[in-house]
Amino acid sequence: MPFLSALTSAQHDGLVALAMVLVAAAVALALQRVVFSVLAKLSARHENGVASAMVRRARAPSELVFPLVAVEFVVAVISLPVWLKEPLERILGLCIIAAVAWAVVALIELAGVLAKRRYRLDAEDNLHARQAETRLDILNRTATTLVLIIAVAIALMTFPPIRAIGTTLLASAGLVGLAVGFAARPFFENLVAGLQLALTQPIRIDDVVVVGTETGRIEKVTATFVVLRLWDLRRLVVPLTYFLSTPFQNWTYSSANLTGSVVLPIEWATPVAEVRAEVERILAQTPLWDRKVGSVAVTDAKETSVELSVLVSASDSSRLFELRCFVREQLVDFLRERTAALHAAPESVPAGVA
Repeated sequence: MPFLSALTSAQHDGLVALAMVLVAAAVALALQRVVFSVLAKLSARHENGVASAMVRRARAPSELVFPLVAVEFVVAVISLPVWLKEPLERILGLCIIAAVAWAVVALIELAGVLAKRRYRLDAEDNLHARQAETRLDILNRTATTLVLIIAVAIALMTFPPIRAIGTTLLASAGLVGLAVGFAARPFFENLVAGLQLALTQPIRIDDVVVVGTETGRIEKVTATFVVLRLWDLRRLVVPLTYFLSTPFQNWTYSSANLTGSVVLPIEWATPVAEVRAEVERILAQTPLWDRKVGSVAVTDAKETSVELSVLVSASDSSRLFELRCFVREQLVDFLRERTAALHAAPESVPAGVA
């Protein structure tokens, strides 16, 4: 071909070597597909699903590792011209760093997934599961962030100009180091806060908390922030440092069971004993009540009415809200009927009065 005849011998050898590298990468990628197809079929026979999870997690990193190994082998056995060898070695080095980081992150995520399978958040008493889930999520994300930071730092240090800058900065650390540290301070503060939360656990996944004026359930804990799902399905994003520096309410810190009150004004003429009996009847007929707290007390007395407080308990915040609404509705109906019957009763006429 005219094009090939116009090339020099070095250029021709370089193109042949490049073609061999591409062929080796393509063959390795095809081999990876075959190997993982076989592994997927074999792992599907195991009932516990651990083998299948391992295969799924390893599939994506292996698509980079297999071609890299093949290219490394080809580069080692053939001679390459200088114009091709240096950039190829640079690319291979960066890819190897990325592949190692990817594999480590995949192993971290796999370990977290396998550990979470021992716990169930949908259980009625899920305190232990919420503790484990939160700790695993924070530690996994923190470890993943550190792995990525280290990988990026190592990749940048492979470039001689950046390595020289890094050496200069290390030798003359001062204002530059302070500026960089100050700029990165929020990130590292949240990273350290995540480790503190994982160890001390003032909050956990699925906890019901009050942040400011908002009440919601903790949906997700990342390495730097917490996602709070509010009652109307809005999401409130709060930095991790907030939960270490600002007071907040955690309604499910020690258990999911909660106690709430229903406060109603009643007339002076309403018998409290009848209301107490009605509350017992209402609670006995609903599965929302956990049968732990159910009491009636007069908490205030005013000129025109008496304040009645009904204390009830439920296994979690959602059921407690529904229980309070149910008790309030039933008591409103009862008091309305009781008041209507009282006012409709004919007044007794004293003896001897015409």
